Amino acid sequence: MLFTNRDLRKLIIPLVIEQILAVFVGLADTIMIAAAGEAAVSGVSLVDTVNVLVINIFSALATGGAVVAGHCLGQKDNENASKSAWQMILVSSVFSIVITALFIGAHDFILRTVFGQIEADVMASAKIYLIITALSIFPLAIYNACAALFRAMGNSKVTMWISLIMNLLNFAGNAFLIFVMKWGVAGAAISTTFSRLVAAVIIFVMMFHAKRAITFKGQVTWKMDFVLVKKILYIGIPNGLENSMFQLGKILLLSLVSTFGTYAIAANAVCNTVAMINILPGLAINLAILSVTSVCVGAGDYQQARYYTKKLSILMNICMVVLSFILIIGTPFIVKLYQLSDQTAELATQVIRYHAVMAMFIWIPSFSISNTLRAAGDVMWTMVVAVISMWIFRIGAAYILSGYFDMGLMGVWIAMTVDWIFRAICYMTRYKGKKWEQMLGKKSTE
Repeated sequence: MLFTNRDLRKLIIPLVIEQILAVFVGLADTIMIAAAGEAAVSGVSLVDTVNVLVINIFSALATGGAVVAGHCLGQKDNENASKSAWQMILVSSVFSIVITALFIGAHDFILRTVFGQIEADVMASAKIYLIITALSIFPLAIYNACAALFRAMGNSKVTMWISLIMNLLNFAGNAFLIFVMKWGVAGAAISTTFSRLVAAVIIFVMMFHAKRAITFKGQVTWKMDFVLVKKILYIGIPNGLENSMFQLGKILLLSLVSTFGTYAIAANAVCNTVAMINILPGLAINLAILSVTSVCVGAGDYQQARYYTKKLSILMNICMVVLSFILIIGTPFIVKLYQLSDQTAELATQVIRYHAVMAMFIWIPSFSISNTLRAAGDVMWTMVVAVISMWIFRIGAAYILSGYFDMGLMGVWIAMTVDWIFRAICYMTRYKGKKWEQMLGKKSTE
């Protein structure tokens, strides 16, 4: 076996802790920002949706680099794994600098185009947050790239500790800048940007350790190796388009939600944060699935790729069922932390409980099996399915349910789970066949 149970524990446990840190600090983030009022919460939540679009682009590039590096590791070719890793840094740097300039220079146009006519105080908060956090795009791109490489090496403990440092800095910065300095949204944005910069510097320096399977030592160059870049983009571009379309769809839906009023925007922001807790095991173990199956594919062992996919999915399902039941029971207590109005709190409780029930049954086949397909290079199929499902089911059904059936915010979340169902059917059908095993021209060992 390529991975022992001990190897999997060493990979998964830090990933879970890392995701817990990210989600709960995000939860605390929103609660602290809430001290500045519902307009501040709404403005930050709108911008965060745009920022997640950017994060997804760099996560996709990181995925492309990690998969290529994982294939090399499976073939015991550490030299090309390291070369691929540095090329990913170069590509991510170029993209991040361009996007940073775009966000700062066209912030007003972006916000008004995406969200239309929203209340003036919400727009003011959104502008401040977007401009300041745009400065964190480059360090965030570097951090995501390096973190993906450490996971490809099976060393998620490093990313866990650096994530702890980043989140503690963000938490402490928020506490000081929001409550002591009274800087509100600007304080939250400055804290986020600074913590990402520190994390990027630490993890980038650590990648120069000569004894790592993947290292930047001896690889530094400003010249792009287009053969390696092409391999990275072969995975990264379809994955990036998929993730970008997914987030663009969420942004369009947020524009729809914004027409329901500030109370619905605030409820949706709380629901998004709490729902992340629900899928936390999935987010962590999905990273493990991608790393583990990439090495299996690199070694040409698709039987083990299927074995680990099944094993990790079962573990994921157990964890998500437990969390779903906890959230169904504990949601009223969680919502009280946000000091929301009665109308907002009631709506948020209904949506969170609905999400918890659906996540138990549908989320894993919808979002986890596709990682094994991506690791094997079957990225076009996953992209096409995701884009079609997004536009027809998540967006189309949301407008129908919220508009024609007057279901408001709940209609938007129901449409999301319809999207899940379609994805799950398509991905499982593909996975049960053999075609994805032939994407990289390797023969199955089964």
